[in-house]
Amino acid sequence: MDLPRIFTIRESSHRIHNPFTADKLATLGRALHLEPGIRALDLASGSGELLCTWARDHGITGTGVDISTVFTAGARARAAELGVADRVEFVHGDASGHVADVPVDLAACIGATWIGGGLDGTVELLARSLRPGGLMLIGEPFWRREPTDQETAEGCHASSPADFLALPELLGRFGDLGYDVVEMVLADQNSWDRYRAAQWLNLRSWLDRNPDDELAPQVRAELTTDPVRYARYEREYLGWGVFALMKR
Repeated sequence: MDLPRIFTIRESSHRIHNPFTADKLATLGRALHLEPGIRALDLASGSGELLCTWARDHGITGTGVDISTVFTAGARARAAELGVADRVEFVHGDASGHVADVPVDLAACIGATWIGGGLDGTVELLARSLRPGGLMLIGEPFWRREPTDQETAEGCHASSPADFLALPELLGRFGDLGYDVVEMVLADQNSWDRYRAAQWLNLRSWLDRNPDDELAPQVRAELTTDPVRYARYEREYLGWGVFALMKR
């Protein structure tokens, strides 16, 4: 049970595996007025930056669950680096089936709602771990500009324009599911650039070190085409944000 290697190659230098900068993550933590000692669960926690930095900056505790052995090892190393290994733990496992043994104050899935089969299922999954009155965090794409054709949608890694909602409709969907949106921090084009463009250097550096690897043709093809595709489609059309929700 692990992520395909291409994912860890592409994001080998990333601490945040979404179009979110460290400043935006810190802004979100401050905006939520996190209190010391609250317990968090982060499903698909990646390299653990949310839990580790919020444990350092706000005194939270928590558990992260991720399917990647590479990212989980990185999260544990990050916790040790920041001196918070006694407050946060990281479990290698399938986040799609994980429910906390004891209800938590904050339950998050940042940019990986496929673990619940989509937005609705992930909200339901997180709710199973959240105490009454707790805070839920969802990271999710949305259309900045709604595509008018299939080519543009596919250029944004969508199967069709129906895969994502525009921001007003996404906020409305949270309401339909019975939640108030109580905060949000959105990616901008600069944070998208820092996320996506950093992947290209990771790919090229890996390719230079591993020209004969079986993945080398795939990495070469992606590096050749991805910058133009990103600039033409994803950068212009696709938004992303983290939304804080509370049950009505």
